[in-house]
Amino acid sequence: MGLKNFEGADEEFNLEQMEAETEEMLRMRFLSDTNAKFERTAGGFVSLDIPEGEDGKAEHYDRVRVVRSFPFTAPNTYISIRTTEEKSKEIGIIRDIAKDVSKETRKMLEEQMSLRYFTPVITKINDIKEEYGHAYWDVVTTEGPCKFVIYMNSSSVVSLTDVRLMISDLDGNRFEIPDYTQLSAGELKKLDLFL
Repeated sequence: MGLKNFEGADEEFNLEQMEAETEEMLRMRFLSDTNAKFERTAGGFVSLDIPEGEDGKAEHYDRVRVVRSFPFTAPNTYISIRTTEEKSKEIGIIRDIAKDVSKETRKMLEEQMSLRYFTPVITKINDIKEEYGHAYWDVVTTEGPCKFVIYMNSSSVVSLTDVRLMISDLDGNRFEIPDYTQLSAGELKKLDLFL
């Protein structure tokens, strides 16, 4: 019995192309005010110009994504600047946003990250009810009162440190408790299911 001919299976494997793509993925380009210019777009996004790219040609990106490499442990270092496609490619990295770019650029990039990493802090737990594999939270956050639902599994409430918790709801929203030891005894009892 022979193998069925799948679509694309007859294309020859191109080792050189694969090596070039791998090298491009592993390449790291550091961006700063000396080699990159960020500007706010009319729509409130950020564009990027690199006057002299790696091949000697200028590069322009109408819109870029600003992504923290270490959002919880080092939020101001190794900021990844990416294209906006679904399979985005990294354009470059800002080593330290406080040192490598101007105050104006830093403010612009931080605005983009605050939208991406919007994480209200839970200041009070009114109630947590468990029902059919879900937990229904009624809390007060730095952004006001909020009710949300999470799955009753280990990935919904994650310990970032000994006292810091990150909670992810069914819709992908994130909430933070910076130090659960600062909560009242009643609040800790409600939270006990997740500690």
